[in-house]
Amino acid sequence: MESFFGKIFEWMGFSAGEALTPWLHVMGICAVALVVSIFAATYAGITSWYERRLAGRIQSRIGPNRNGPAGFFQWVMDAVKLIFKEGLIPADADSLLFRLAPYLVFIGFLLTFAVLPFGHGLIVADLNVGIFYLVAVTSLVVVGILMSGWASNSKWALFGGMRSAAQVISYEIPSGLALLVPILLAGTLSTQGLIEVQGGPADGAWYLVGGWPWNWTLFANPMAFCAFFVFMTAAFAEGNRAPFDLPEAESELVAGYFTEYSGIRFAIFFLTEWGNLYVMGALATILFLGGWQIPGFTSAEIADSYWLKAISVLIFVGKCIAITSIAIWVRWTLPRVRVDQMMAICWKYLVPIGLLLVLLTAASEWLLAGVPSALISASHLLFFVLLGLLPFALFIRQSLGHIRRVGDRVDLSNW
Repeated sequence: MESFFGKIFEWMGFSAGEALTPWLHVMGICAVALVVSIFAATYAGITSWYERRLAGRIQSRIGPNRNGPAGFFQWVMDAVKLIFKEGLIPADADSLLFRLAPYLVFIGFLLTFAVLPFGHGLIVADLNVGIFYLVAVTSLVVVGILMSGWASNSKWALFGGMRSAAQVISYEIPSGLALLVPILLAGTLSTQGLIEVQGGPADGAWYLVGGWPWNWTLFANPMAFCAFFVFMTAAFAEGNRAPFDLPEAESELVAGYFTEYSGIRFAIFFLTEWGNLYVMGALATILFLGGWQIPGFTSAEIADSYWLKAISVLIFVGKCIAITSIAIWVRWTLPRVRVDQMMAICWKYLVPIGLLLVLLTAASEWLLAGVPSALISASHLLFFVLLGLLPFALFIRQSLGHIRRVGDRVDLSNW
């Protein structure tokens, strides 16, 4: 943390001795917090527009198309409208806790950005327990959910808050077990360290150095490949994304824990949900998809070039946007599950599978401790072909077959 702010202040013209005086340190923290908050809110707002446009294309309708080109500024109009709408508070509600709950949920989401990198060297705090910190601060979201349901003084909101809290807490267990697999493979809890180990050997051939897909943890072994899907399923449930979006199942839960909310406080809950898509994508990218690594370049080469650092930012954010697109695709494809089915998926399937993956990963690391690195690299290439290229080729073949059968009804001109 100090080295990060020290570099900023030295770039601003302060000497190394005065760069970290207390008031400058506080100013730096506030400035970085403001920039991260603006990024998180902007990403969430743009994602709300992107999801509605993508949902429109999936369902053969238009979506937002009035404000700006392709309706892009619709999220700005929604924000302005919700800011100026009256924020109603039920007469018998606990006014203080009712007001505080949505902001506590947003704080739990925002604190995750302290350890999420945006590129090589571009991170607020590279903690050696970064993943542990992430798991800890996201628990604030559960407190906010329960607080909003209880403070509303409504049995419907209370039931919705209890169900949502049970959902988030339950799915944190398979999510944590899935996180352990790449942690065991990398031997570190640092988010930057997890990305560093996916850069391949520094002195290897050009096709083994950098963030080539076969260097990603996703294709390290079959356990990591399965852990990725366990993590994504649990992340969808923790983030209240379909098919696990029971808090938004109005016919069953009357909008759940935010039934009594309106105006900007209502918007904050959904702002957090859309912003969580970036956190989900960033975690998946860090743990399984190579992070900001650039194919063909070592971490040392990236550190010596501003252009490569800029490319690393584009790669990292691009992967996060890809994960966001997949989450939206899943939401508008799969039907919502019942609450009993949701809990059964967690406790009967994902938790046992997660435990098995952790045990198999630990055993494989112990058994393969003395295997030459060349053989390990060859196995990564083999797993990439079997688990990556082959399924992708089958997917493309099936998609093209559907398009041919549909014929001239496929129209992508009105995107």
